[in-house]
Amino acid sequence: MPERIRRILLTAVVALGALVMFFPFAWTVSTSLSSGAGLDATPQLIPDDPTLAAYRELFANTPFARVIANSLGLAITTTTLQLVTSSLAGYAFSRLAFPGRGVVFGLYLATMMIPIQVLIVPLFVQMRSLGLVDTYLGVLLPGVASAFGVFLLRQAMNSVPRELDEAATIDGAGHFRIFARLILPLVGPALASLAVFAFMSSWNGFLWPLIILRSEHLQTLPLALAGLQGQYTTQWDVMMAGSVVSVLPMLALYLFAQKYVIQGVAGTGLK
Repeated sequence: MPERIRRILLTAVVALGALVMFFPFAWTVSTSLSSGAGLDATPQLIPDDPTLAAYRELFANTPFARVIANSLGLAITTTTLQLVTSSLAGYAFSRLAFPGRGVVFGLYLATMMIPIQVLIVPLFVQMRSLGLVDTYLGVLLPGVASAFGVFLLRQAMNSVPRELDEAATIDGAGHFRIFARLILPLVGPALASLAVFAFMSSWNGFLWPLIILRSEHLQTLPLALAGLQGQYTTQWDVMMAGSVVSVLPMLALYLFAQKYVIQGVAGTGLK
């Protein structure tokens, strides 16, 4: 097959895949702009009479601004804590030689194989014994550390030549200075990738906040979206408006950090 035809076919397949993936989001936006729209009608990508009534009703009848602030605060805090703990642990596993390092790292990675559903009951019992049920801290604590984050940053730090560490040590730098001034700047793309993954995981988290939170004013975005669906009837235009609002921060974050995410994933050997 000629190279030109192969490229045309590849471009067509990629474009078709992009359209298939983009259609649900486009239909969500269209439904949110159609007053009284439902799921029983044929989807229209261009509404006949577009209106922002669903968005006005969303913020007027529900504390959605507070919900967004809750999710944003939790996501930023979780992301920051994971970056700190994962970078420190990744440096230890990459640069510090201590007995049982490989075994400890293997056990740490093994925790990635445990579904969150298995940990819900012991985590809840632990949070209840600490008096953290229905608190932001109770939501945050299980996400402070991330085995995936440690693995990602450890792989990135392993790609940094150790000769740089040796040169810095000769100049009198200790581990903390090497970590902060040498290693972290060189693994910036991996840090950006972890930041996006951690923020996305916290922003979209549903099960654990559902279990640990009770008060309406503490609700996160996924819980509020679930609450928009009624037992018998649902205002789908309002629900889709909430879905659009929930997607926008993640979309903006990914567009901003897309280059670093690709560099980070490629540099750490993840597929």
